[in-house]
Amino acid sequence: MKKLVLTTFVLCLIATACKDKKQERVLDMNNPFFSKPETPFHVPAFDQIKTTHYLPAFEEAMLQQKEEIEAIVNNSDDPTFENTIEALDYSGELLTTVSMVFFNMCETDNSDEMNKIAEEISPKLSAHADDINLNPDLFKKVKSVYEQKDKLSLDKEQMRLLEETYKDFVRGGANLAVEKQARFREINEELSVLSLKFSNNVLNATNAYKLIIDKEEDLAGLPSSLITAAAETANQDEATKGKWVFTIHNPSLLPFLQSADNRAKREEIWRAYSSRCNGGEFDNNEIITKIVKLRAERAQLLGYKTHADYVLEDRMAKTPKAVYDLLQQVWVPALAKSKEEAAQYQALANKEKPKFNIQPWDWRYYTEKVRKAKYDLNDEAIRPYFKLENVRDGVFMLCEKLYGLTFKENKNIPVYNPEAVAYEVIDNGKIIGILYMDYFTRASKRSGAWMTEFRGQYKTKENENVIPVISLVFNFPRPAGDIPSLLNFDETETFFHEFGHGLHGLLSNCKYRSLAGTNVSRDFVELPSQIMENWASYPEMMKLYAKHYQTGESIPQELIDKIEAAGNYGQGFINIELIAASLLDMDYHVLENPEISNPSAFEDSAMAKYGLITEIISRYKSPYFLHIFSSASGYSAGYYSYTWSAVLDADAFEMFKQNGLFDKKTATAFRKNILEKGNTEDPAVLYKAFRGQEPSIEPVLKNRGLM
Repeated sequence: MKKLVLTTFVLCLIATACKDKKQERVLDMNNPFFSKPETPFHVPAFDQIKTTHYLPAFEEAMLQQKEEIEAIVNNSDDPTFENTIEALDYSGELLTTVSMVFFNMCETDNSDEMNKIAEEISPKLSAHADDINLNPDLFKKVKSVYEQKDKLSLDKEQMRLLEETYKDFVRGGANLAVEKQARFREINEELSVLSLKFSNNVLNATNAYKLIIDKEEDLAGLPSSLITAAAETANQDEATKGKWVFTIHNPSLLPFLQSADNRAKREEIWRAYSSRCNGGEFDNNEIITKIVKLRAERAQLLGYKTHADYVLEDRMAKTPKAVYDLLQQVWVPALAKSKEEAAQYQALANKEKPKFNIQPWDWRYYTEKVRKAKYDLNDEAIRPYFKLENVRDGVFMLCEKLYGLTFKENKNIPVYNPEAVAYEVIDNGKIIGILYMDYFTRASKRSGAWMTEFRGQYKTKENENVIPVISLVFNFPRPAGDIPSLLNFDETETFFHEFGHGLHGLLSNCKYRSLAGTNVSRDFVELPSQIMENWASYPEMMKLYAKHYQTGESIPQELIDKIEAAGNYGQGFINIELIAASLLDMDYHVLENPEISNPSAFEDSAMAKYGLITEIISRYKSPYFLHIFSSASGYSAGYYSYTWSAVLDADAFEMFKQNGLFDKKTATAFRKNILEKGNTEDPAVLYKAFRGQEPSIEPVLKNRGLM
């Protein structure tokens, strides 16, 4: 999934109770945030940062930015691009640094202490952002420059920064009447707290559940690697030693659902997974109700009909209708295919004794059975060829072939967790970025996979390039016993996907921080990540990196042929669960006056309206739909982005298929027009500059077997 987007306006957040005039203050220089890190490439001094450092650093960072804003406002010179727009973009450097470190650590190394800090700081952060966006004197200066834009000699990036800055102020409430601004602030503050609580509830609920098995016969059908991992998990707790413990983290949950012959156990773990935060200690239902209502109210304060209208105005899609139209083009053929799949699985179930109707906890199990019968292929035949290290080396090899990049591990670079690995990213002999990779599931890490940054690329006022510090976070299965971490094909594609996001950050070549890297619209940001997935399954590429973890032999052509033959297998389920979640997201956010007393009932009604079959559920049910209800992901009214970007990536990859899988001319065009450009131009313009034409939906439908 997309990283936490940490820009000057979005994450420069914190209210302050300081006086209006600049204050003299004494800093604790033992706080590593208050001096330039004496670390390789000035990465954060993770080995020195303690939780006690965050609050003082946030407080000081707020004060510094407030003084920077006051300097802009109090400048007696006429407002110009340099003394207003550019100065604003450069403000808040310390706050950006502290925010990036803190919120990333909340996602990967959470704790009660970190949560307490987050709960204290989040409403203050929201208020600080409002203090900037609702500052009338500051907006007056921004507006003055904006109204002169056609008379200014600005280059494309400067013009884009001016337009985006003005737009951010307007969308941030600058044009609201004073009496409405107070309510606008209240809404933002409450939303910041609610989204944080939502995220913490999902993490806690996920960690709280364990399926404990004490009878060996209940392990029937499970692969030995999963059984070994479950035994190791059990042995970490005295109460479960000698047993087997399975969790609802994906590396444990999904292979269990695919392989466990014990149907009752499949149902038990599936129900635990699908009912998270729907009642009980970590209930998110009331939070959802409040979030949806507050978002609608805020949108209407700003003059929009709905939250979706507010969000989409700033995206490639532009309108809810455009989103629904796209989703329906995929939904209709995918729903028909899912019904065909359901009939296949039911035919198998009819042979069981006693007979039963296929349920959601049966779907993955019978998917594997049919795949094995139809293609002589299952996950356990694939995994031995996709050792984590081999997949990593394959991605490195691809980046070298396409972009000339090499990656060198540097153990002298401080890491934020002992399991993270740091690499220098080298382009033509020059280090252009630092890349962290954090592979394995742990209790302190939220579920899923994402790219984020501890420092984005930008150029200083003196035009010196600041290299990015990027992190890729996964939840892959740990090595178990003498078996290394072996990935299934979905996990392999996830590695390629997140690395595409990483390249978007690493290859950024922009001047302004707020425009650089992945700071682009949500329905464009998935293009670099999703196009990378294409190489993962390409036979020519697989022969280079897919090697048996024991023998080192390349994946045989016979297995490649089976993977290709099964390439469109299961696409009904894959597309339907994704589109169902996208439709659910939109249905929440096109409401003008949301009065949702029961989110689960709302969801059930929505899915029935679209005809979702009962054997499949939405990829994310509402109480744990982090993408749209947490502050970290920011995909509200935007989960459709994966499908929108899929149209772009399938269309874009056609150029590589036409010109050559590793064609450097095509790769250079993609780098120069997409990866390096950030948000310096309209994404539709950037895409057309690369492709030479508007994107077509036909390649994605064809790739997914839906034509």
